[in-house]
Amino acid sequence: MKENARLSVAVQEAQLNNLSAQLNPHFFFNSLNTIKFLILENPHSARRAIDLLSDLLRNSLNGNIKTVVPLNDEINLVRDYLELEKIRFEERLQIEIETSIDLSKHLILPLSIQSLAENAIKHGIEKRKAGGFITVKVEKENNFIKISVQNSGKLNKESTDSGIGLHNLKERLLLQYSEKASFEIKEMEDETVLATILIPSK
Repeated sequence: MKENARLSVAVQEAQLNNLSAQLNPHFFFNSLNTIKFLILENPHSARRAIDLLSDLLRNSLNGNIKTVVPLNDEINLVRDYLELEKIRFEERLQIEIETSIDLSKHLILPLSIQSLAENAIKHGIEKRKAGGFITVKVEKENNFIKISVQNSGKLNKESTDSGIGLHNLKERLLLQYSEKASFEIKEMEDETVLATILIPSK
């Protein structure tokens, strides 16, 4: 029995690591194009963008060998990601990150919040001429940690149903937390999209 339990855990960890590795190259392609433009126009911003992209790549690789990471590490990754996108979108992107708990005391799937932020950029901000905002919130709700990412735009049901990133996230949540975690994405009345993850606080 013990051997079967160990094998089951090993298989789940392998599946999680494989899913973590399935990241959309769309973001990296855009980032490289932005850096290419900035090298001549704004060398200082180009250097900062290169540093941010290097950190993101490093953290992505580290995330591929871990099933969970400290929540504060994931939030720092999201800050870097959104700062890099801010360099690309300039005034078209407004960012707010709100946390009301001690992030160092909780664990989360690597690249989970980042994938929601990336989805918000790709299907929300990027499609709007005027751009928009992204708000990331982390808070305690009963015995759960609630993570929400809200952005300007409308929900594209086709991309939501068929997108690899969100399907990937749902699979990872199921593997890690079984039925104890949940994920929801919906369009709000104020023409924004709200994505929410609930995970056990312990």
